[in-house]
Amino acid sequence: MKPILEIKNISKYMNTRKIIDNLSFTINKGEIFGFLGPNGAGKTTTIKMITGLINIDEGEILIDGYDVKKHYEQAIQNVGGIIENPDMYGYMSGMDNLKHYARMHDGITKERIMQIVKLVKLENRINDKVKRYSLGMRQRLGIAQALLHDPKLLILDEPTNGLDPMGIRELRETLRDLTKKGVSVLVSSHLLSEMELMCDRFCIIDGGRLKEIKSISEINSKLNDTDSRLYIVDVNKLKDAKEIIESKFKDIRVTISKDKLKIETNKKTISLINKLLVDNDLYVYEISLSSLSLEDEFLKQTEYKQII
Repeated sequence: MKPILEIKNISKYMNTRKIIDNLSFTINKGEIFGFLGPNGAGKTTTIKMITGLINIDEGEILIDGYDVKKHYEQAIQNVGGIIENPDMYGYMSGMDNLKHYARMHDGITKERIMQIVKLVKLENRINDKVKRYSLGMRQRLGIAQALLHDPKLLILDEPTNGLDPMGIRELRETLRDLTKKGVSVLVSSHLLSEMELMCDRFCIIDGGRLKEIKSISEINSKLNDTDSRLYIVDVNKLKDAKEIIESKFKDIRVTISKDKLKIETNKKTISLINKLLVDNDLYVYEISLSSLSLEDEFLKQTEYKQII
């Protein structure tokens, strides 16, 4: 099955500076793809190239097989999008907003509008004025508007801005429902913990360059015995245990946090540490492997020092 979106070695220059550098990735049908990077990494610039708002200096972007540069109208008709908060007419009802937008496209029937309203779960409030909507409801109405012309790709740039936890959860559930209908979603956000719950795959860019493409499941996949991981060790006499480990394993980092040891090492060495502690008459109550997160992966792949 061909990808819905194909980014092929695209580059963008600002004067003589290369702000997007040979970037490539694909998005498959029915998946939520996270587009991550620190501020200034080139995410918005890339999204603008995908949607044709700025020119592509080098490379190709294909949407459902159509080249954005050569066949823009055919390509862009497969795209719906929201950039941050959707703009709506507050004095009009949600339904009137959708009808107004529908007039800009051919072939959007009343049945299609009601189908999308049901999909985003706004049936009970669609006739209320938008000024009475919560921010989460406005986001769902914005998604409904973006879906009216039946696009195959939905692009959301920072869709969780300003949403409370309930609104974020509603958005996540709405996007999951969309993927079941075969819609693909490209979503950019700084809320890494939420992206971890929302996305199937993600890419990380920094300085306009691709750093990593992975599925969420790959983050916590099994590593080789020689790969270093963070282990949490629950043991009595913490200071004694720390000194014993450091005297034997001089290259291993050991810290005390929340009445437990944190040890960065590999699978084989942690078993040797366990034996060492027991041989020194210490009680090892538990050794657990600290799960990696999308935030860990983000920080590892970028030069960013803190999460915004």
